[in-house]
Amino acid sequence: MKRMHVMLKVNDLNESVEFYSTLFGVAPTKQKEDYAKWMLDDPRVNFSIAEREGAKGIEHLGIEAETKEELQELRSNIDSTHGLARDEGETTCCYANSDKSWISDPQGVEWEAFHTFGESESYTAEEKACC
Repeated sequence: MKRMHVMLKVNDLNESVEFYSTLFGVAPTKQKEDYAKWMLDDPRVNFSIAEREGAKGIEHLGIEAETKEELQELRSNIDSTHGLARDEGETTCCYANSDKSWISDPQGVEWEAFHTFGESESYTAEEKACC
């Protein structure tokens, strides 16, 4: 079963963790110095926030596949949109190892389709390579 993914950029992680923990009624599933994630079952969503550079608010939306087969189905759907898709492949992002594809909707909102297959101690592959 797939899960909706929402990623927000925030100004103050601790303030936002307190807000969303209260809103969802549960503490984050994962929390780092600059990142927090809630894997909620009701509603079924992978909701994450991060203190990162750039404009605040919605960073991107996505659909998380539980299996490689579900990811392939999502990639087929992406291909059918005839939009400009980007297959990122295996990567490290948000303290996880994932296989990802991206597409922008007609308004320019970025959507990712991904399958996570492991955890990482670094936020991105670049941080892993540099440290």
